[in-house]
Amino acid sequence: MNDFLTERKKKLEDFKRNVRKKAINAQPIDIPDGIFVKCDQCGAAIYEKTLETNHQICPYCEFHFRMGAQKRLNLTVDEGSFSELDRLVVSLNPLDMPDYQDKLAMGKKLSGMDDAFLSGTATIVKIKVAIGILDSNFMMGSMGSVVGEKVTRLIEHATKERLPLIIFSASGGARMQEGILSLMQMAKTSGALHYFDEEGLLYISVLTNPTTGGVAASFATLGDINIAEHSSLIGFAGARVIKQTIRQDLPEGFQTDQFQLEHGMVDMVVHRKDMRKTLYKLLQLHPMRKDG
Repeated sequence: MNDFLTERKKKLEDFKRNVRKKAINAQPIDIPDGIFVKCDQCGAAIYEKTLETNHQICPYCEFHFRMGAQKRLNLTVDEGSFSELDRLVVSLNPLDMPDYQDKLAMGKKLSGMDDAFLSGTATIVKIKVAIGILDSNFMMGSMGSVVGEKVTRLIEHATKERLPLIIFSASGGARMQEGILSLMQMAKTSGALHYFDEEGLLYISVLTNPTTGGVAASFATLGDINIAEHSSLIGFAGARVIKQTIRQDLPEGFQTDQFQLEHGMVDMVVHRKDMRKTLYKLLQLHPMRKDG
């Protein structure tokens, strides 16, 4: 019996030794980049194709990843109904800021757009709307002169044509490379919305992750109906900046979508898969009248 156990133990040690030897001599496996994506919320490794087919939503915790403007447009409007406005309006470098042109070029490469805002008209279940979408892949969806101008032109077009207006925001705020020219867009877009509102027209603002800074402090929070997409961070300044300024502890999660809903900053929180359906229901409840 003892001989049997000794023999078994020897074989087990030999097996472990061979495994360690193979591990040392094994060649590393070359896994190309972009196959798996780590979820920012739960840390799960998600197969990229799974994420793509699931509309950029984590299948384990429902965290909503950022979505480009073109993909969001395709998810929202009727196929083939979109007609783009102001496509040729592009950013320059009015203040001659160093490296700004390189950042613009990188933004174009990452987003496939000429600037951070895509705008035009389309239909949602055959209801015509004016729609605009900020793309966080282009310099974090920051608002410079061109973004502000395109947002304003879209609002003015919706006012003239008496169309319901839908804007999806995703932004880090005003574009610092354009200084005061960027900050001016806050007043310009808000002014255009004032005249839009005077016509009794419907503006639905959808705040996605993240909506902050000058965009959050202007057109993004001026909707007749403000919707927060699930998993969104919404606020003006960063938590660290606020805490250093007011020297007070801040409520936990005070810039989350649910906190904003509980404190009246948004009217509803909507899952991405339900967004088109929700917008359609709201459009049905608020039909546009040609006679004002």
